[in-house]
Amino acid sequence: MSSSHQYLKASSSTNVTCCPGDVEHQTQLSENLASLLLSQEYSDIVLVVEGQKLHAHKVILAARSDYFRALLYGGLRESNQDEIELPNAPLNAFKVLLKYIYTGHMFLMTMKEEVILDILGLAHQYGFEDLERAISDVLVLLLCMRNVCALLDTARLYNLEKLTTVCLLYLDIHAAEILKHESFLTLSQDSLVELLERDSFFAPEVDIFRGVCNWCNVNTDYADKVMKCVRLPLMSVADLLSVVRPAGLVKPDALLDAIAERTKVSAVSDSGWNCLRHRGVLLYDENIATAKQGAKVLTGELTEFLLDGDHSSYDMDKGYTRHAITGPGDQGIIVKLGFPSIINHIRMLLWDRDIRSYSYYVEVSIDQKDWVRVVDYSPYCCRSWQYLYFETRVVQYIKIVGTHNTVNKVFHLVSFECTCKKKVPKMVNDVIMPSENVATLNKHAVVIEGVSRARNALLNGDTKQYDWDSGYTCHQLGSGAILIQLSQPYIISSLKLLLWDCDDRSYSYYIESSVNIWEWEMVIDKTRDSCKSWQLIRFPRRPVVFIRIVGTHNTANEVFHCVHFECPADGVQPDLPAIPASTNSSDTPRSSPFTETATEAEEVAGITQQD
Repeated sequence: MSSSHQYLKASSSTNVTCCPGDVEHQTQLSENLASLLLSQEYSDIVLVVEGQKLHAHKVILAARSDYFRALLYGGLRESNQDEIELPNAPLNAFKVLLKYIYTGHMFLMTMKEEVILDILGLAHQYGFEDLERAISDVLVLLLCMRNVCALLDTARLYNLEKLTTVCLLYLDIHAAEILKHESFLTLSQDSLVELLERDSFFAPEVDIFRGVCNWCNVNTDYADKVMKCVRLPLMSVADLLSVVRPAGLVKPDALLDAIAERTKVSAVSDSGWNCLRHRGVLLYDENIATAKQGAKVLTGELTEFLLDGDHSSYDMDKGYTRHAITGPGDQGIIVKLGFPSIINHIRMLLWDRDIRSYSYYVEVSIDQKDWVRVVDYSPYCCRSWQYLYFETRVVQYIKIVGTHNTVNKVFHLVSFECTCKKKVPKMVNDVIMPSENVATLNKHAVVIEGVSRARNALLNGDTKQYDWDSGYTCHQLGSGAILIQLSQPYIISSLKLLLWDCDDRSYSYYIESSVNIWEWEMVIDKTRDSCKSWQLIRFPRRPVVFIRIVGTHNTANEVFHCVHFECPADGVQPDLPAIPASTNSSDTPRSSPFTETATEAEEVAGITQQD
């Protein structure tokens, strides 16, 4: 069986695996039914297509199609006829469909595209939905400049969403070419309007106008409706006067309005963003801030490093781009993309070879005249990798301005990427509301205060391997705390932590959160409670960067011990045991062999203080 043969099986069918005692002769069944195709033997109905009589069998037609079941057994006039004419059915395509009805197989790869489209129309008419989807998938493979317009019209006619989407994306990418291609003139009005309304159908607007002019010259009945989709204000005044006006397809008032909108200073919204509907290139999940895509860094020092794709080879002296933090009016670091682009996501790496934090904001523009601030993290302390999301928009210039550095007056940026994501996390005022634990090493969280044998043991995800000497982070009661920093602000509404529970001791503690390390909010106060093992804390959601856990009592000694910490997002239900219990391999609590202090733990067990 050929690959195309297998591909075009109805998608509802499944591969049958024979079990001992089962008999499977589906191939023979298919061959036996196929022998009845167009045969007069046992035939009880004649289908007339383009004047040609085709012998068939009612029961087979009815079993395979709701359309034929209703036609032949639904009490209609045709139910009592021995011969039925099927108007508007192309003969060649119908013969192929009839073979599919009898065999369940269809070979398309050697057929002409017009025949395939005819078969698709028949499949839609007679209710073969699985066949529709299978043919649609094949047409995706056959997509090219010559047939994309016809396929788009067909896909929209039969509501084939996948094929429609693929055709539109193809046209977006090849906008400049399709505007000059002869097949563009055959595009239906509705398909053309949908295409022109897409911000991602990117080409110089004057070229779009010329293409639409050619289409209107062929399709004279629809000129007004289609021409309204051309974004005249995006064209230069010179093009409006020398190209648009002589064409005679735009009314003088509309031309004057376009010139006014193009030139007036008030074409800026209250947010400072140019309100003209720009077009831009849409490349899903592809970083366009690269030299290969024509991007470059316009301002900043050591600009050669930012877009080189290297986010591991950097130190105190090289591997980053920087700008001095001088206050309001900072020009910051400006990246120019190679072309206007549709983006909604920025990923960038702040210099992180020590525990310093940065504050910053990000602005975007299409022309460097009007800027809109899409991310403002100036109130927050941020470190390492930043994952930023904002409203999808067309941009060409991106400005990153550092407003604070906890060590000096310089903003350091190691790597920069921008993309358009199909899936965007839930956001609250530019801040991500995560759907997974973000207090992890993979999410670049760190423990910046606390005593532990292994750095960041609190965040390594290990909730099993801990004992008297290792696997936990601690601090001396009455001094210090356990302090965790997330890489960027997140909207958090619940915390989860595991208190050391290798014996029957209990703890008291409280937890605070902050976005900037000097202003703190109480999250939970358990200073009067006796707490053991797993703790789940819920609180009103808020932006969080720092979490400070302060132990106030331990029934065994003068040290507070925490094994594991998580920041799940709002709505996440942690998998907690119903009854707090030891996660150690032993089911029997063990008594402590000694009463230690944090200082003794550091000296005896060789634990190092986290800086």
